[in-house]
Amino acid sequence: MGALRQLLLQHRDYRLVLSAGLISLTGDWILRTGLAYQVFLITGSTLASGGMLLASFLPQVVLGSLAGALVDRWNRLRTMIAANVLLAAGLLPLLLVDGPGRIWIVYAVMFWEGTVQIFFEPAEKAMIPLLVDPRQLITANALNAQNADVARLIGGAAGGATAAWGGIGAITLLNVSTFALSAFLLTRVAPRAEKAAHTHAGPPATAAGVPRRAPTGPVRRLRSLCSAALGPTWQHRPLRVVLGFIVLTGVGQGIMSTLFAPFVVDVLHGSGTAYGTVVSAQAVGGIAGGLATAVIGSRFRAVRLWIFGALLTGVIDLVIFCYPLVLPDAGVGPAIVCVIVVGLPASLMFTGLMTVIQDATDNAVRGRVFGALGAAEAAAMLAGIAIGATCADALGIIALLTTQGVGLIAGGCLAMVFTRRAVQPAAAPPGRPTGVPAPRAVPDPTEPADRPA
Repeated sequence: MGALRQLLLQHRDYRLVLSAGLISLTGDWILRTGLAYQVFLITGSTLASGGMLLASFLPQVVLGSLAGALVDRWNRLRTMIAANVLLAAGLLPLLLVDGPGRIWIVYAVMFWEGTVQIFFEPAEKAMIPLLVDPRQLITANALNAQNADVARLIGGAAGGATAAWGGIGAITLLNVSTFALSAFLLTRVAPRAEKAAHTHAGPPATAAGVPRRAPTGPVRRLRSLCSAALGPTWQHRPLRVVLGFIVLTGVGQGIMSTLFAPFVVDVLHGSGTAYGTVVSAQAVGGIAGGLATAVIGSRFRAVRLWIFGALLTGVIDLVIFCYPLVLPDAGVGPAIVCVIVVGLPASLMFTGLMTVIQDATDNAVRGRVFGALGAAEAAAMLAGIAIGATCADALGIIALLTTQGVGLIAGGCLAMVFTRRAVQPAAAPPGRPTGVPAPRAVPDPTEPADRPA
C-alpha cells in the first residue's frame, strides 16, 4: 500500500483530476441507466432504448480521431472543464420530455452528450502522465481504471433509483450537479499543471530540408487535421500492435455487451435479480482488482502486465461461458465467482495497456492517439453488437460469447510476439519501468512552419 499512499499524498493535482473523472463518469452512468429505464417506461419499446444507446455511441466512431487531434491543440485542462460545463448545459432540454412524442429530445441530448464526452476522455488520459512521477504512472493508471467500475456500481444504482423516484426531471438535475462538481474540482488544479498540459509538437516535418507550409483553406485544414489525428498511431510499432489488439478484442466486447444478459437468463436459467447480482459482482471484482494492481503493478513492466492480463482474462472468460456445457445445472454461482476473480487480470491488462500507450507517445500527440484508438475500439464494438444481435439464433449464445475469450488470448499472443524486443531490459532507460522504447515526438503537420521548436 506504500506506493498507493505515496501517490495520493504527494500529488494533489492528480487527486483532483482523479476525483473529477470519477464524478463525471458516475454522472454518465446515472444518465444512461436512468434514461434507459424511463425511455422504455414511456415507449414500451426495447428498440427505442437501443436507439438511445446508439445515439450516445455513434459520435465516438465518427468523431473520435478528430476530437483527439483537437484536444492536443487546445489546453487540455480547460477542455475538460469546458466539457463538463457543456455536458451539464446539454442535459437541460430533457426537462421538456413529457411523453412519447418528445422522445426525439432524448436522442438529440444523448448524441450531444456523446459528442462532448469524446473530448473529455482523451484529455484526461493524456493529462495523467503530466501529474505524477514516471515510476508512479502504472499505479496512477490502475487507480484511474477503477473509476469505471466504481462509477458503474454507484451510478447504475443511483440512476435506477432516481428514475423510479423522480423520473427524467430528477435524473437531469442530479446529473447536472455531478458535472458541475467535476468542473469545479478541475478549476482547483494548480496553474502549473494547466501550463504543462498545453504543449505542442515541434515544427512540421520537412522534405529535403524544406519546411512544410501550414495548410490553407478550411477543407485542407480539416484534411490535414484528420491526417495528424491518425498518423501517430501508425508511426510507432507498439501503437500498431495496440491498435490490432483493440480491434481484435473490441468485437468480442461488443458481442458480450449484447448477449451477456441472455446468457445469464437463457443459458444459466437465472432471474433478473441473478443478472443484477452478476453485474454487481463484476463491478466489485473490478474495484478489488484495481486496488491490487495499484499496490503491486509498479513492480512489473507495463508490457508484461498487459500481456499476462490479457491471456489470463481470456482463459477465465472461456471458463465463464463454457462451464454450462459441462455443468448445465450449476446455475449462476460459478459465474459470480469467476467475474470477481477476473477483475484482477482485467485490471492488469487495462493498466498495462494504458501505460504502454502513454509511454509510447509524446505529450504533444497523446490526445490524438487516444482519440484514434477510442474510435477504432468503438467501431469494433459496433461490429460485435451487430454480430451478436443478428447471429445469436443461428450460431448460439455460447459459441458467440467464446469469441470474447478467444480474442483476448489471440490479442495477448499478438502483443507477445510483436513487442518481444520492447520488453527487453536493455530497451528501457533508467527510470522507465514500462518496458517500451522512449517516446518519440511526432510532428504536427497542422502547425505553422515558423513555429519555434
